Amino acid sequence: MPAKSLPLLALLGVTLAAAAADAPTPAAPGANPLDVVPDKMPFDIPYGAPISLARASAAIAAAVAEAKKRDWKLNVAVLDSGGNLVAFQRMDGAQLASIPIAEHKARSAVSFRRETKAFEDAIQQKNAHYVMTLDGVVGSRGGIPLIEDGKVVGAIGCSGGTGSQDEVACKVGAATVK
Repeated sequence: MPAKSLPLLALLGVTLAAAAADAPTPAAPGANPLDVVPDKMPFDIPYGAPISLARASAAIAAAVAEAKKRDWKLNVAVLDSGGNLVAFQRMDGAQLASIPIAEHKARSAVSFRRETKAFEDAIQQKNAHYVMTLDGVVGSRGGIPLIEDGKVVGAIGCSGGTGSQDEVACKVGAATVK
């Protein structure tokens, strides 16, 4: 190997070693995946201005239309970016117990800036039972943040059906906000 190549190889080795030191360490086989430290903060979506009543009502109307199409009886709540109730609708025949649940799902989604399905998955699939100790968490589908221009402007929560039914209706409502 030519003598000129040795300093270049040494520099390459130092560069690769530095890059490897900066890379996140992958979890060892059998290690707890919750112990892996991510490079970036998850769910780091900034809060925006509160959603207006007109836009909240449009999101509810879309969710209710989807529920009617499928013959589901749901309660639907929209909260603003501060977690305050903006609009609510109880469909005829929707169970009374689901009134506060719809609001709680929306509040969990806006407070934690993620779908409530993330908590359900953490509890059921990742055995992250500590999630159940966090104030304001709802570990059931049907709470979805409303994102506009990359900012959380509120959240929609649906309750009254199965978790998957609640989630479907909420996603239709959330799609009205862009």
